[in-house]
Amino acid sequence: MLEHVVLMKPKANVGTDAIAALWAGLGGLRQLIAGIVDIAVGDNVSPEGKDLGFTLGFIVTFESRAALDDYLPHPEHLAVVPLVRAIADDTLVFDLERD
Repeated sequence: MLEHVVLMKPKANVGTDAIAALWAGLGGLRQLIAGIVDIAVGDNVSPEGKDLGFTLGFIVTFESRAALDDYLPHPEHLAVVPLVRAIADDTLVFDLERD
């Protein structure tokens, strides 16, 4: 399994409609791209205050590294990338392999 974690620092003027469009676009990927086990999206809820402005994020769980490799250039994934760019001033990506 592989966890593809994407954290986003939202633009100052981002609206809830743009965020909802991104969440919906991401949610649809599970049915469109083979190898996706789960997708979780949402706001940071940590009480630690260490988010450095990365207050939105999503995690895509893949069955394997090969599935992630197939996902990255996939047209359905690339169609969602502009939705991320529309709301995020900055992004942080972290991939974690696990058993």
